[in-house]
Amino acid sequence: QVQLVESGGGLVQAGGSLRLSCTASGRAFSSYILGWFRQAPGKERDFVAAIGRSGGTTYADSVKDRFTISRDNAKSTVYLEMNSLKPEDTAVYYCAATGLPYELAYSRTYDYWGQGTQLTVSS
Repeated sequence: QVQLVESGGGLVQAGGSLRLSCTASGRAFSSYILGWFRQAPGKERDFVAAIGRSGGTTYADSVKDRFTISRDNAKSTVYLEMNSLKPEDTAVYYCAATGLPYELAYSRTYDYWGQGTQLTVSS
């Protein structure tokens, strides 16, 4: 099993930048595929980005070229670097982990979830 704890959320102005972190405890962090999802009030949880065991990445179209996902296996941490933030990026951001290398855009693929961190982007 793995436990995930997000940090780094906050309030930022539109056009600004922020980096989220998600640190894992438990076994074999490097064996997991990691994802970031977000959920705005009254909306479903949406895929943001995922990173594979070897560092391959995939992004939602809405964040492509603005967000960057990365991982540091030595620190058991996955990051989400967010630039050119927009008010519509406002949401609770969750990190998640899975052992399955497919359907990474679907929340059902992931076995482990963090508690979430709030990002608010003001206009």
